[in-house]
Amino acid sequence: MVNAIAELLIRFKAIELGEFTLASGAKSTYYVDVKSAVTQPELLAAIARTVTLSHEFDVIAGVAVGGVSLAVATSLESMRPYAIIRAAEKSHGKKDPIIGSVMGKNVLLIEDVTTSGGSARYGVVSLRRAGATATRVITVVDREQGAGEMLKSHNIQLIPLVKVSELLKK
Repeated sequence: MVNAIAELLIRFKAIELGEFTLASGAKSTYYVDVKSAVTQPELLAAIARTVTLSHEFDVIAGVAVGGVSLAVATSLESMRPYAIIRAAEKSHGKKDPIIGSVMGKNVLLIEDVTTSGGSARYGVVSLRRAGATATRVITVVDREQGAGEMLKSHNIQLIPLVKVSELLKK
């Protein structure tokens, strides 16, 4: 079976080979740049459609910055609200870590790329603290470097749309 999202990620050059330092400080021979690739409406729409057709949720949420465009697109496709989880707490204004209403709602978190799962875990913990039911994370690309296992240990299911091994094969 052909993974249409994987094909679009390749077409829009979401994977680049070379020498890279990841956010964690680890070195990698490839970089997965979903943020740039989803500036292409065809890919962004395909992701939103796939998530909407495959998952039940009251609210779709994304951690800033990578998950925001994905959450907005999925919100528009599904006609359900979205929420933004700030990447860091702010010291001014309302100071809320979440923009949008999640209290008492079944919230699906969406991420662009998962490596260790730290950002996804931060997002789910933030949602739970705000009174949401959050047990699942959709990731566009799972780098297959431990995120699934780490999240599972916190009762969080990681659901990849594409595994990096699929991209590296092509």
